[in-house]
Amino acid sequence: MPTTIRRAVLSLPAAPLGAEDPLPSLRTAADVHRIDAEQRRALPADMARQAGHAPLRSLLPVRRRDGYSRRRTPADLEAIVIENDRLRATVLPGLGGRVHSLEYKPTGRQLLYRNPVLQPASFALNGAWFSGGIEWNIGATGHTTLSVAPLHAARVPAPDGGEMLRLWEWERLRDLPFQVDLWLPDGSDFLYVGVRVRNPHDRPAPVYWWSNIAVPEEAGTRVLAPAEAAWRFGYERSLSRVPVPGWDGADRTYPLNSTHASDFFYDVPGSERRWIASLGADGHGLVQTSTDLLRGRKLFVWGSGRGGRRWQEWLTEPGTGGYAEIQAGLARTQLEHVPLEAGGAFAWLEAYGPLAADPAIVHGGDWAAARGEAAARLEAALPRADVDAAYAAWRPYADAEPKESLHTGSGWGALEAERGHYDLPGTPFAPETLGEEQEPWLEFLHRGEFPRPDRSLPPGPSLVSPRWRELLETIGDGDLCGAYHLGVARWHTGDRSQAVRAWEAAGGLWWAKRCLAFADAEDGHPERAADRYLEAFGEACGERRENASWTAAMAALGREAVEALLAAGRADDASAVLDGLRPDLREHGRFRLLRARVLLAQGDAAAAQEVFDGGFEVEDLREGDESLGETWYAIQARLLAGEGPVTEEIRARARARALPRPYDFRMRPVP
Repeated sequence: MPTTIRRAVLSLPAAPLGAEDPLPSLRTAADVHRIDAEQRRALPADMARQAGHAPLRSLLPVRRRDGYSRRRTPADLEAIVIENDRLRATVLPGLGGRVHSLEYKPTGRQLLYRNPVLQPASFALNGAWFSGGIEWNIGATGHTTLSVAPLHAARVPAPDGGEMLRLWEWERLRDLPFQVDLWLPDGSDFLYVGVRVRNPHDRPAPVYWWSNIAVPEEAGTRVLAPAEAAWRFGYERSLSRVPVPGWDGADRTYPLNSTHASDFFYDVPGSERRWIASLGADGHGLVQTSTDLLRGRKLFVWGSGRGGRRWQEWLTEPGTGGYAEIQAGLARTQLEHVPLEAGGAFAWLEAYGPLAADPAIVHGGDWAAARGEAAARLEAALPRADVDAAYAAWRPYADAEPKESLHTGSGWGALEAERGHYDLPGTPFAPETLGEEQEPWLEFLHRGEFPRPDRSLPPGPSLVSPRWRELLETIGDGDLCGAYHLGVARWHTGDRSQAVRAWEAAGGLWWAKRCLAFADAEDGHPERAADRYLEAFGEACGERRENASWTAAMAALGREAVEALLAAGRADDASAVLDGLRPDLREHGRFRLLRARVLLAQGDAAAAQEVFDGGFEVEDLREGDESLGETWYAIQARLLAGEGPVTEEIRARARARALPRPYDFRMRPVP
């Protein structure tokens, strides 16, 4: 059959994503994958340099998305299907361009882990993310902020005379446009993916890219790559070089042989072909290969321990099987960001397809023979020279203009194109994509001032790039929205004192007071922060609105206020804030956990224990977050101590108790 690209509908149980948090994310970006300066000094020079290059200051200008639930109902998702007589790929343009499934039609085998549900969880840099398929991670270390965001999608001409599916968007953390071109040459067993990241600015930009491929985690599955060593990163935040395949008494190329969640970044020699494969007990599975620019290869495992198993259940339907991830990236590890020169571009080609190897060799115990067998089968199925030729053929088509729009992304690229007058052949950011969020900024760009604010909510997302900050510095007196946005931009660049001055000029609105309270907490003034949070919360409650954005804002403000009040030792005030939230918000798992912490701080450990005994789920539990276990163990220690002090001996006795399985999400060895 000829290659086709068509719209489709994917039906599956899905939890709603909820509204974005309207409060700007001022906190320094948390990164469980960061190492300290001492560890960097032990790395090869290029790795050390890139591991310390341009870490995120914050998530700005992106908003957090953590208002999703765990209540799944049947839903229809927009999909685009790319198909020839050998492969069928299903893409979700409204959810980061995720390749949801890749079916090898001659055998009916699913080459990817295909999640049977859409269950958001807090793994993306800005919150909501879901597991399964192939995801395109751009921005900074971690899962992209575009994980559940819409991308632009269109048909474009392919190098073989057929058609490609182009996905593109403006990545806002690093302020860079990118594109992903997918096509299936007629009769090919491989899905080709051309990727380009461009820097249209007059300054270098840090770039991060990893293609994450979820594969079934079945007994007997082995991951192979052309390497004899790997850089292992664990959630105890240590990076060390380990041998492949065996380390610490087990063959780690079998995902189920690891107890705890770990990253294994394969140290692929410079001359070796870039590839990674996941092959089952029968020797069949998926292989990914690329041109040499995409140098890194990685295996991520959840591990067989309680925490890893709990996360696997959390991300899908219990009893449906787990997954591991094989990945490919621009650097050797995900701790690194690669500089891209002003006006430059990174471009490469990837290929995904089935691989069949002799299972007796793959699983025979000789690592050199196993990886040699996989490499030879890959070369026979798709020669390295053919991948290089396909890349060369694709490059002129990367600038081809879209023929037919299939999906619309955000209007942020159109706003940047309007401001910067960028020429970006192949990825048009059309004025008609500008929307409600961009309108105030368009007015500011052309008139030099913002519309007057609505007192009930912050005035839309803030922009923080150097060019926008330069414009914001020109705002006039009395522009309350401009002063607020200027404060956010200054805070992002580390200019804290001037950020506070701008927020103080923002008219005393509750959302500006929240920023001042946050600044007080960050700068070591817990009492003043507590007072300001109480004031902001009280004023926000008086501006009550019956809409999703106001509810999301109150949830975020309430959480910050309770945590700040607890930090200031004011548990009774924290309890009052919880009582001031709407009843439906108080029932969310995050606020049930906060209630337990407040009760513990008030000296009522028995009541705090009752909260846990009643059962709850923290819907937005973050990767690496151990607050559930920490709170539970603190309650046990208080109960054991009775009226006396909590000593180290009592803490040790509390630690000897087993954390109930529903609350055990620990991703590292238990101390």
